[in-house]
Amino acid sequence: MSETLAVATRRGNGLRMAVRGNPLLVAGLLLATALVVIAIFAPLIAPYPGDAGSATHPLESFLPPSSHHWFGTDDVGRDVFSRVVYGARISLSVAAIVIAFSCIVGVPLGIAAGYFGGIVDNVLMRVTDIFLAFPALLLALALASVLTPSVGNATLAIAVTWWPWYARLARGQAASVAGRPYIESCRALGISPFRTLFRHVLPNSVTPVIVQASLDVGGVILTAAALSFLGLGAQDPTPEWGLLVSKGEAYFTTQWWLVTFPGAAILVAALAFNLLGDGLREVLDPRRIERR
Repeated sequence: MSETLAVATRRGNGLRMAVRGNPLLVAGLLLATALVVIAIFAPLIAPYPGDAGSATHPLESFLPPSSHHWFGTDDVGRDVFSRVVYGARISLSVAAIVIAFSCIVGVPLGIAAGYFGGIVDNVLMRVTDIFLAFPALLLALALASVLTPSVGNATLAIAVTWWPWYARLARGQAASVAGRPYIESCRALGISPFRTLFRHVLPNSVTPVIVQASLDVGGVILTAAALSFLGLGAQDPTPEWGLLVSKGEAYFTTQWWLVTFPGAAILVAALAFNLLGDGLREVLDPRRIERR
């Protein structure tokens, strides 16, 4: 018991030291937390809540950034800052749904394939390979183009193309864990495969999935923005960041703020979650924790 406690204490100390020694992780965590807070409290932060919807103010169109409209106004007088703030809620919601769906579908399939092997592995991985044969963005574009343009359908199109990566990642981890002595001991003791999977294989395969999910938030946001920019995602008056960039593109040379601020929001979100994912990958590396 004392030895186990000492190992746990050493790992905990190593984890804390790794976090303190990784300023990029701290920066990514702070930025990501700020985005989540903005998304949750958007109605309280946005100075013009009605401007996130269909309310228009034609007499105030194309106003430059000022103390009254921090990010200026768009072609129908809506406050750009308010729309960018509400856009955080939409973009993060899409990312959360896509990644949750990908984990729920991909991780169990990958773990089952890696643990059981044989025909189960062959069938599941061949289906996965069919999806991986196409670039994710291209396949999402193809699916979104046959659906009615909306945030929900764009989310569905992205989710359908995203889960195979998690299946492949979980399969590799599960195959590695399945060959370890304690899994062989479970089989020898007659423990059911279901219990072995959820009590031993899954907990020891989930760390890379957590890291990948953190990294993928930025990728999903960029993909959703790309679909909306091309007219296959959110539709006006939905304040989605990619749509805001698309609507402001025609006025970029004269009303630069219409593109700059939504584009900056996309950049900051992608940067935040990439920093967070890279930091988690370094912090959760068991070899690094053990060395510390």
